[in-house]
Amino acid sequence: MNDENRISVVINTRNAEQHLQQVLEAVKGFDEVLVCDMESEDATLDIARRNGCRIVTFERKNYNIVEPAREYAIHEACYDWVLVVDADEIVTPELKAYLYQRIQETDCPDGLYIPRKNYFMGRFMRCHYPDHILRFFRQSKTHWPAIIHCTPEVNGRVEKIPAKHKELAFVHLANDSVENIVSKTNQYTRNELDRKQHKNYGTMAFLWRPFLRFFKAYILKMGFLDGVPGLIRAGMDAFYQFVLVAKIIEKNKRMNIE
Repeated sequence: MNDENRISVVINTRNAEQHLQQVLEAVKGFDEVLVCDMESEDATLDIARRNGCRIVTFERKNYNIVEPAREYAIHEACYDWVLVVDADEIVTPELKAYLYQRIQETDCPDGLYIPRKNYFMGRFMRCHYPDHILRFFRQSKTHWPAIIHCTPEVNGRVEKIPAKHKELAFVHLANDSVENIVSKTNQYTRNELDRKQHKNYGTMAFLWRPFLRFFKAYILKMGFLDGVPGLIRAGMDAFYQFVLVAKIIEKNKRMNIE
């Protein structure tokens, strides 16, 4: 097999011992598994070594986002085709076979959005599917901006794996609790403030933004079929929007006072 038909798996880690063994077992057989670690203090590196991964270190410094480490990691990979996997995501055998098949085709795009199955309270969440994420691409054509939750920029044609092919989706093991979601809401909205500081929301945004997010998750994406967990998850999505709007308005008012 020539290098054009090889794939590097890149996994960014920071104290990721909880699911890492399961994640690494799922990516065995790829041409390279590269773990880019941000100075973990748990058993993350021991697990990576036991599984024969190549390990590089990215200094944590004062970064509170993973994106700079992602940009570093994808360009440390040995092969041009890169599959980025989080330390709590499972690559199915079907997805692995599909990716190797696609890169041998003459019309293969330069990047692929991969669907992801998310879970809450032990149930697959329809309201968060397909949750397409751009995680497979040519490193030579890709740049990952240092912006929280941003999508990598691929200089070329990009396609989505159709949502109907659920066997090709990542399996997200996070299965966050309500407490974790509330904690992440505070963290993620804080990180999102700089990106949305130009927004000038009024009082009505407290109603329409949470309502639209709830309506989309619970009605349009059929979260109501997920029972009580679906209702709670849609409500948490609406809560995220309420907190974000509140923080933006608070920041703007403080700036006006100063």
